[in-house]
Amino acid sequence: MARIGLDHVRHAYGPAKGRQDYALKGLDLAFDDGGAFALLGPSGCGKTTLLNIISGLLAPSEGRVLFDGEDVTALAPEARNIAQVFQFPVVYDTMTVRQNLAFPLRNRGIPRARVGPRVDRILDMLGLTDLADRRAASLTADLKQKISLGRGMVREDVAAILFDEPLTVIDPHLKWQLRAQLKTLHREFGHTMVYVTHDQTEALTFADTVVVMTEGEVVQAGTPQELFERPAHTFVGHFIGSPGMNVLPAEIEEGTALVGGEPIALPGRVSAPRGAAMSIGVRPEFVALGDHGLPFKVLRVDDLGRERIVHGTLAGHPLAAVVPEDTRLPAHPRVAFSPTSLNVYADDWRIEVGP
Repeated sequence: MARIGLDHVRHAYGPAKGRQDYALKGLDLAFDDGGAFALLGPSGCGKTTLLNIISGLLAPSEGRVLFDGEDVTALAPEARNIAQVFQFPVVYDTMTVRQNLAFPLRNRGIPRARVGPRVDRILDMLGLTDLADRRAASLTADLKQKISLGRGMVREDVAAILFDEPLTVIDPHLKWQLRAQLKTLHREFGHTMVYVTHDQTEALTFADTVVVMTEGEVVQAGTPQELFERPAHTFVGHFIGSPGMNVLPAEIEEGTALVGGEPIALPGRVSAPRGAAMSIGVRPEFVALGDHGLPFKVLRVDDLGRERIVHGTLAGHPLAAVVPEDTRLPAHPRVAFSPTSLNVYADDWRIEVGP
């Protein structure tokens, strides 16, 4: 295992004349030894570019990649001692499932006595034991991807295991099972794992630390709870959660936010930066819908079975509330917020609230 460090890494795929030409715009980031990390963001945000720079498939335009403090920027992938699992299956069709899993070990001269038990362990973990002697060519795409996952996980001596959207071709009902198996493997062997995905559910259920990216930059790295409760940027609030965080333009007067002239109590005093565009953020789960509070106009209700999502407007601004399925909607509903559930933003970046 290794601690992976990125020292002011920037990358452009062509001539870079300005900041907008960089796919990665200057990252200083660390993945601690033995941690489970996810790179989360929309398509085109730089996740896969960053992963390929870590693995050595791509050389950064600027900056350094460090493994345990050693500069590996110029080293080829095989010299970095990493395993990488790609979005689509990479297997040898003429080999059996067992032979595919054993290949990375035998290629590195691991004694046969150690290869068999390790392969059997991975076969069992992935539910492939009954298919161990089948040729890969005869298997479906999702089973081939299971083999790819196994090939990435079978080695015990790797510095890190990198996953690039590995569950894309997996049937939805198997994804939960495979994510749980990856977590089990991580707890058992403690590999440094970095997992790229645009799916927030995959990221939040797999990783201890989620790195949220947009437009080639990291906007927040934190635990799933931190990302949900205290988004550092309004992008994180919108991207994490279903539905995402409500963001309401506001005027700030010390401990009060005015939204369309309506006062909303904040958890403390706020010093609004001069000239900044101010807003408050509140998760739909923390919006109280009932007979008390501020006037709320209901536009539609999405019934999800165990809960309902009520969409409407507050002072002309969109607002969503998540309520239990049996919640009574008043004829003239109002909404209220607990001050501790509110975040305050200046130019989309969260600012601290004083006592």
